[in-house]
Amino acid sequence: MDNNNAVAAAPAPQGVEAGAPAGNSKRRRALTALAAVVIVAGGGWGLYEWLVASHYEDTDNAYVQGNVIQITPQIAGTVMSIMADDTDFVKSGQPLVQLDPADARLAFEQSEAALGQAVRQVRTLYANNGSLAAQVTLRQADIVKAQSDIARAQDDLTRRQALTGNGAVSKEELNHSETAVANAKSALAAAQAGVLAAREQLSSNQSLTEGTSVEQHPSVLAAASKVREAWLATQRVAMPAPVDGYVAKRTVQLGQRVAAGTPMMSIVPLTQLWVDANFKEVQLRNIRIDQPVKLTADLYGKKVTYDGKVAGLGIGTGAAFALLPAQNATGNWIKVVQRVPVRIALDPEQLKANPLRVGLSMVAEIDVTKKDGKSLADAPRTTAFAQTQVYASSDRGADAEVDRIIAANLGRPVQARTEAKKPVADETDKGALHPAAQSGRGATLAMRQATHG
Repeated sequence: MDNNNAVAAAPAPQGVEAGAPAGNSKRRRALTALAAVVIVAGGGWGLYEWLVASHYEDTDNAYVQGNVIQITPQIAGTVMSIMADDTDFVKSGQPLVQLDPADARLAFEQSEAALGQAVRQVRTLYANNGSLAAQVTLRQADIVKAQSDIARAQDDLTRRQALTGNGAVSKEELNHSETAVANAKSALAAAQAGVLAAREQLSSNQSLTEGTSVEQHPSVLAAASKVREAWLATQRVAMPAPVDGYVAKRTVQLGQRVAAGTPMMSIVPLTQLWVDANFKEVQLRNIRIDQPVKLTADLYGKKVTYDGKVAGLGIGTGAAFALLPAQNATGNWIKVVQRVPVRIALDPEQLKANPLRVGLSMVAEIDVTKKDGKSLADAPRTTAFAQTQVYASSDRGADAEVDRIIAANLGRPVQARTEAKKPVADETDKGALHPAAQSGRGATLAMRQATHG
């Protein structure tokens, strides 16, 4: 008992009593400092989120998009030459592929002959009007003659009938007079029927010619349309570039027999690019049309920044327009945050300074500070999104060629035949076409000159 009390009453070491309060004080100060740092960091982050981050929406799920223009033939033919390859830059109007013009030339010659034949057949219709009118007049003269013959024969018969009683006229002579009267009446009926038939023929022929001229006759117009169609075929053996751009995905080969509509290559105009940024559905609340966008490309890094603006928001999610859309009506359903493409227009001058490629990755950050814009367009586009004038003059010269053929088969002097033979790339167009396009169409001009002498 005494020993236990003695042990319990033994004093603690002095080092332990002195160190405990100092350790607790340091721990409290460290925890206090850590709590203060967390509070300050949280407050700073909240302040940054409220003042700065809440005004921006960003995504790295963005890619460069552009027009990929397929070059396809409008007629069937055999490839004779290929004048552009992958990565080549081409100008609008520059020939890309040349087809064998032999088939088009033969079809054009056949259409010319058919038009000439149609003009001559219509001329025959007009000439028949005069001959059929003369036939009607002739048949009417036959009626007058038949009526005169009937009157004379009837008079002869009357005189002979009066002399029959005293024996001055024989029975045989009287029969001859009666026969003459009957023949004259038959001739009158035949003449009247001939007049009716001639008038019907004249009316039928006039129905084919009245109210129109040879040049505007339906048969001539139908044949003329075939000439224009064949003319266009001679123009389409050379396929020009519709826009300035770079060649990609060339698949056509020399000697290949291509059908109309066969893809041969593509043209990508790198000055007409945009960005499709796929934002989450929760990020679309504040995105509006015309909001400014900052973009960076992985190709150049953060040292190159593009200034864009929101051009429009997609009308559906990517899953809604997928080739195999999700079937969420099944039992195994898991909610997935959907994304909606937002189209962002780029500055053409910045694209010239730092060209992009179709499909490149981008990082887009939209400034959503101003929310007074529209989320959907409410007015139709007033101008064409894209257009080309390369094909606008393909039929130039066709009308002159038609007029030349009609004039030649009407018997009138042929005027300005050389002008009618000018190809599409005439003197007025050469200033607007690339030099390569002018030289490429020289083959078509030589073909036409050889055809028409």
